[in-house]
Amino acid sequence: MSRFILTATTAILGLALVAMTVQAKPAPHHAVHAATPVKRDRVWAQTYSDLPADPDVRFGTLANGMRYAILRNKTPEHQASIRLRIGSGALEESDAQQGLAHFLEHMAFKGSTHVPEGDMIKILERKGLAFGPDTNAFTSFDQTVFQLDLPETDPDTLSTGLMLMRETASELLLKQSAMDSERGVILSEERLRSTPSYRAQKREFDFLLKGQLVPDRFPIGLVSVIKTAPVTLIRSYYEANYRPDRATLVVVGDIDPADIEKRIKAGFSDWKGKGPETKEPNLGQVEKRGEETDLVVEPNATTSISVNWVKPYDASADTAATRKRDLIEAIGMAVLNRRLERLSRGDNPPFVAASGNVSNFLKSAKLASVNMVSKPGGWKAALDAGVREQRTLVEFGVRQDEIDREIADTRATLQNAVAGANTRRTPALANAIAGVVEDDEVFTTPAEDLKLFDEQARSVTVEAVNAAVRHAFEGNGPLLAMISPVPVDGGQAALQAEFDKARSAPIEKPKQVEAKTWPYTHFGAAGVVSERKTDDLGVTTVRFANGVRLTVKPTTFSKDQILVNVVIGGGRLDLSKTKAQPTWSLNAFTQGGLDQLSVDEMEQVLTGKIYSTRFSLGDADFEMSGITRPQDLDLQLQVLAAYTTHPGFRPEGFNRVQTQLLTLLPQFEATPGGVLQRNLAVKLHDGDPRWEALPTQAEIEAVHVDDLKKLIEPELSGGRLDVVMVGDVSVDQAIAAVASTFGALPQRPAETAGSPGARETRFPAPTEKPVEMTHNGRPDQADALIAWPTEDTYTDVHEERVLSLMEGVFEIRLIDQVRIAEGATYSPQASVNSSAYFPGYGYMFGVVETPPEKIPGFFADATKIASDMAKTGVTADELERARKPVLERDDKARQTNGYWLRALTDAQSDPRRLELLRNYTADINSVTPDEIKKAAQRFLADNKAWRLEITPKATAPTAK
Repeated sequence: MSRFILTATTAILGLALVAMTVQAKPAPHHAVHAATPVKRDRVWAQTYSDLPADPDVRFGTLANGMRYAILRNKTPEHQASIRLRIGSGALEESDAQQGLAHFLEHMAFKGSTHVPEGDMIKILERKGLAFGPDTNAFTSFDQTVFQLDLPETDPDTLSTGLMLMRETASELLLKQSAMDSERGVILSEERLRSTPSYRAQKREFDFLLKGQLVPDRFPIGLVSVIKTAPVTLIRSYYEANYRPDRATLVVVGDIDPADIEKRIKAGFSDWKGKGPETKEPNLGQVEKRGEETDLVVEPNATTSISVNWVKPYDASADTAATRKRDLIEAIGMAVLNRRLERLSRGDNPPFVAASGNVSNFLKSAKLASVNMVSKPGGWKAALDAGVREQRTLVEFGVRQDEIDREIADTRATLQNAVAGANTRRTPALANAIAGVVEDDEVFTTPAEDLKLFDEQARSVTVEAVNAAVRHAFEGNGPLLAMISPVPVDGGQAALQAEFDKARSAPIEKPKQVEAKTWPYTHFGAAGVVSERKTDDLGVTTVRFANGVRLTVKPTTFSKDQILVNVVIGGGRLDLSKTKAQPTWSLNAFTQGGLDQLSVDEMEQVLTGKIYSTRFSLGDADFEMSGITRPQDLDLQLQVLAAYTTHPGFRPEGFNRVQTQLLTLLPQFEATPGGVLQRNLAVKLHDGDPRWEALPTQAEIEAVHVDDLKKLIEPELSGGRLDVVMVGDVSVDQAIAAVASTFGALPQRPAETAGSPGARETRFPAPTEKPVEMTHNGRPDQADALIAWPTEDTYTDVHEERVLSLMEGVFEIRLIDQVRIAEGATYSPQASVNSSAYFPGYGYMFGVVETPPEKIPGFFADATKIASDMAKTGVTADELERARKPVLERDDKARQTNGYWLRALTDAQSDPRRLELLRNYTADINSVTPDEIKKAAQRFLADNKAWRLEITPKATAPTAK
């Protein structure tokens, strides 16, 4: 599908690229890669490549130059995704327009020739699209992409989706009043994105791309432009850049390609450009530079160091030869990343994380980087270790066994992609096709990717990889950049001196690591005591003689994907209600490996296998989960069972997680959103320590790996054990895999009783004056939240469904008032939570990011919305706009393995969970406006409300 990329830790610069993409409402991260070269950017890449494009995609170009791609895909059924990509972004702005490419993206929702201002979102909600999850857009340096995920593919819904994209293309009204009302929304988005790492990385861009345009064209733009630009400037950008020959329309889904093609030709052929087209931007050239050093001090940022080599941008076409070159280069980087990862997992590691990366960047440069994230005060060790590993790779090269390992792992991934090709999900495919347009690549099939890989991997040699590595680390530089939260003694001179020291230190040829074998293959055998089928849900429940229970649901949603969840013990029910436990350290459990194998040794032994392990805390259980494929199911169960019976609890794994958290801790205090994320759960449970996510630095430092062991080991050895399995698996295969692992363990209890009063928790007492918290960020950043107590899931299941729609209407009104009418915030949100484990406990809240001076206005708005819902009720239209997205979201989710894994977890402990699955749609459809009014009267009373505000401590960095 795209040029070969081996899995590796994301480089610091790559993280910055994600941060620089700005969106109309939060959406999945979409990394920015190289823009298409000018001479090829108006035709499909396969027209000048020897690579065959996916034959199932209908590629075309209208007479006006607009490209389109159509693909029929039935996962999920009756749904489609539309993407309109405009090949212009922030780089096409003039100095006076900085930020207007992104501003224009917002204006697409503010009225067009055939859609009055304020109606677009309502139209989509009535069709079942939720604002944000299904209706979105983003702007980056070199493109703007509009996204619609349609919940139905009936003719009317398809026509509506294509009509809205056509309106966006050339029919936006762009009124001055509409632009003025949106300024506050974009300023809120700018505040949300202004984190310490964002500000530091802007400085790093200035350093690495010295004298070029990219550092001066961050998509969010300049605050001064956002505040004052007239609509004439945004209109001139629109007419110069929203042109058919810069546009690509992608439609993927359960559709008839011939029908869609006719609709596209009928709807878009009359689109013509207006006025002069924007000239291709002068991005500047990579300057000739020698060794340089840059030190940036940014309070609350993570200490990070990068060593970089900069070359001119590589504009090579996407061909078989180019992919082989990229493959060889990627193998070298993957070997470097393995070595760096091994260092980070060792005893007293020199850095928290490190990675090597080579990438093209926005037609501006090709960068090779070695990036290190340091623990506080440990930058010298991090720099020394990272530089030594890079030097060692360049001087001594790679070994054949290292190449073989990377090839085996990559082949397994590609084979899995081939197996799952026919069950790829529609939104991901639409994004991928739009992505190859951005990257000027051929959209190839998974089968073609595997075939080409196998052909090319056979001829990869040690000599070729070593030559590629040496070439990668050539160019202008090395350019040494460091971001520090505090001043560095000696400043840049000290940084340079340490760099010189690291580059002159002796290095040794790395030794081959002794290969081990997988020892956890025999746990015994077990008999099945009972087996029961629930035909209407396609679920089978099994009980083994030792008390272990299995719940399995075979599906066809994702070919060759099996999700496994092992439910252990009682989770929060087994935690102390008076003293916080080190649950923040649970990630260290899997990092500790097994008693006979470290994590590194496991990865080496299990090269070429598809498995994973994740450990987490739930309200009523600890959960250990994995993702695998049918041929590796037995191994996946062995891995999970080995962690249950033979955990390693290595101190180096614990110390790594502890150090990572200490490194990140200041960032949680640097923005109001970070403070909210850290504290909200425990606050909404009235200080119950079982929900404390992140303690203080001193409390974190006081915990040892033995404390983690004391927390988990009793659950592993004596807690209940249930296994839930969903995916491409037969019932017999699931039973056999569990029988030879968990079913063969010593006797387990059916349930976990929990400590006395374990199922009791409470919502905080109401507050007339908000609870006050502070953050260390900018003085114009603040969060405000209002919450009300509700009910648990099972006291009245129908009422719980009423509450979910009450929350939906509340959010609609919050968006209409606080975002659209007042322009006070970017993304107002509401949420409802009804506990299935703590009787009587539930809540609903609304939250916004807003300037501190607008907090009272938010509380007044939220209180009035709640009061109006209780007094006058809601309209039938509001209810439908809330109901349709809920139903469509549920229908979409039910066609995923993840949904069923969550839904079936604990279903044997509490069969009521199955009933929730059976009657959901009918129950949601039965909710009336009067029921929502009565629920608002019962729950949204002002004298029950709890309020929180998070405001700045003192003057801090301001916007520019």
